[in-house]
Amino acid sequence: MMHLPQLRRRIVTSLADSFWLLAARAGRLHPNARPSRHRVEVIRDLRYAPGGIEHLLDVYRPSAGAGPWPALLYVHGGGFRVLSKDTHWVMGLAFARQGYVVFNISYRLAPAHPFPAALDDTIAACTWVLEHAREHGGDPSRLVLAGESAGANLIAAMTVAMCYRRDEPWARTAWELGLVPRAVLPACGLFQVSDVGRFARRRKLPGWLRENLAEVEEAYLGRSTVSHEAAALADPLLVLEEGAPPDRPLPPFFTVVGTRDPLLDDTRRLKAALDRLGVPCEARYYPGEMHAFQAFAWRPQARRAWRDTYAFLSRHVGDPGV
Repeated sequence: MMHLPQLRRRIVTSLADSFWLLAARAGRLHPNARPSRHRVEVIRDLRYAPGGIEHLLDVYRPSAGAGPWPALLYVHGGGFRVLSKDTHWVMGLAFARQGYVVFNISYRLAPAHPFPAALDDTIAACTWVLEHAREHGGDPSRLVLAGESAGANLIAAMTVAMCYRRDEPWARTAWELGLVPRAVLPACGLFQVSDVGRFARRRKLPGWLRENLAEVEEAYLGRSTVSHEAAALADPLLVLEEGAPPDRPLPPFFTVVGTRDPLLDDTRRLKAALDRLGVPCEARYYPGEMHAFQAFAWRPQARRAWRDTYAFLSRHVGDPGV
């Protein structure tokens, strides 16, 4: 039987999910949001794995030019509990207008589907992308992984599984793809889901924020039936901080975060861990910005973050060809 605090949190979470979905739908009505204005076309609701609406993705691709273009897998945030590809259409549009074929995915959400469901789905989507990218004008040999917040955790964990030979079934699937991404873009990430209390131990946080972070940890890990060792990829940062050399070279990382983001410390730790491993990692910190600020693309700091991201991709992936 669900306790009253749990019921209250579920209601608040559901309302937040509905709010952002409605906001995203309203945003699509703006004339500047029309893909055709940016020479982009969209194919919606392609199935990447058996199941329900969670196993669907949208393709955003340039409508002009010869291609093939680099393939980019985008994984949304939302604390592993809310949001979807439909709330993150702006990310697909932003990368596609720069010359990337974007595969913007949904995945199963906690607490109904705790770890490793979201990671398993992300790896399944990546498998589908590598098999079908060319059908949509994408070049799977120039794969980019991108995501924010929880999505940043998922792409970091998948990258670890692609580069470290591990025993978990989902990790073996990623390893057997036999491919290392050209670049990884984990923005404002929660790279260690366990022990979220560390953020409040470092600096004072509002009560509602402490409760929200605790709910993320409980929802994603609390009902997981896998062992502690098998759940290691819920905390890809800890794997990297162990300092073991990868079995395949880790790709370059580029991460953005605002200095007022409560998750800021995880980006700093990720940068330090990758530096120790000798992995190229550019971390950009944007003064005064909050969590996921880059999603508000009309704001000056968000535009700067997007310019910095595109410049990094140009250096490491090359000219996309548009």
